[in-house]
Amino acid sequence: MRAERVFAYGAAAGLLGDLILGDPRRGHPVAVFGRAAGAVEQVLWRDHRAWGALHTAVCAGGATGAAALASRAVRTSPSASVALTAAATWSVLGGTTLGREARAIGAALAAGDIAGARERLPHLCGRDPQSLDGPGIARAVVESVAENTSDAVVGALVWGAVGGVPGLVGFRAVNTLDAMVGHKSPRHRRFGWASARLDDVVGAPGARLTAALAVLAGGDPGGATRAWRADAGRHPSPNAGPVEASFAGALGVRLGGTLSYGGRVEHRPVLNTHGRAVEVRDIERAVRLSRRVGVLALGVSVAGRLTWAGAVRRGQAGRRTRAGGRG
Repeated sequence: MRAERVFAYGAAAGLLGDLILGDPRRGHPVAVFGRAAGAVEQVLWRDHRAWGALHTAVCAGGATGAAALASRAVRTSPSASVALTAAATWSVLGGTTLGREARAIGAALAAGDIAGARERLPHLCGRDPQSLDGPGIARAVVESVAENTSDAVVGALVWGAVGGVPGLVGFRAVNTLDAMVGHKSPRHRRFGWASARLDDVVGAPGARLTAALAVLAGGDPGGATRAWRADAGRHPSPNAGPVEASFAGALGVRLGGTLSYGGRVEHRPVLNTHGRAVEVRDIERAVRLSRRVGVLALGVSVAGRLTWAGAVRRGQAGRRTRAGGRG
């Protein structure tokens, strides 16, 4: 079986597994990787960019290399290759758990349980929950759903289409490292620089595809496009900007503004200034948009892989024909 069909069948099965099952309760491979990366950090940590780059290379390179070895071990068995791709896809995708956590917070807000919503918010994002009221929590949830649609779903599928199982695993490893050390805390300002920059690079294709699919799948394509063009570049993150702006436009809400991370207050630009304030009901709308974007991303990734493989084979056939003619 050709590699593009292995990816198509395996990725579809993996996405279906995530939609039905969500993340495993125990022994999640991403959590296992996180613990291993934390152990490596304890050994390698120095307040220096070069040591952080070594940490990134060891952790992300090790995960990608292990995935490549596993792929090579099963490459002669189509069924095993599809199964490995499905398992890897299911492991790295997090769309269903993302939706569950967002809905749980939304349910607490709808019931007037602000304390419960604050307690659950750290499961979804790194904001300081005690500094947020109900509308602030709702806005944080919608922003997190938008950003994680790219990080936990679309980006992984894009890199899976490019590199198969090593692409899936490598992308999620880089994304996890960025979440662990890529922030500007005193400990990680220098050490996490390499992980943060690498995450910006590998996250760029998925972020742009997420934004484009939000335009297509949202209820207001014109508004989503305008917000993307006008406001994405004002966001401090080159990848979160397009995603959050397009989601804001598609949902007709305002995102951005003042927020707090780890005791640091940030004043971010408002995205989609013509939108209204986020309401609790927008959490469910964001989750549904995220799911539509994820399904569309699977279709685009599979189609792209099939198209590219077909073009490569046609090019190879053409070169063989020309070589034969010269003979």
